[in-house]
Amino acid sequence: MAHTYEELKKKKVAELREIAKGLEHEAVKGYTQLNKDHLLKALCTALGIDMHAHHHAEGIDKQKVKGKIQALKKKRDEILASDGRDGLHAVLREIHGLKRALRRATV
Repeated sequence: MAHTYEELKKKKVAELREIAKGLEHEAVKGYTQLNKDHLLKALCTALGIDMHAHHHAEGIDKQKVKGKIQALKKKRDEILASDGRDGLHAVLREIHGLKRALRRATV
């Protein structure tokens, strides 16, 4: 039976120990003594499961937005290198807005 990290994370310690009982792997040795965090890590190692969720952006062209952010950062650096600060606030706000749009689009 294939498990996912999110599935395992929602299970109780007793259920995780039952799963570990059926495995013969170095990582789950002593599973009866492990707390949930350590048991979860051991199970993920034994089952070959990634321990983090993979996020992706929906409804937005992530590469295009990141390209805009990089261009704005270069512009910001140029403004900071010059004597004046004209336009700095606008550039910083635009960078902030683009980063926020990326975070909102992440699922």
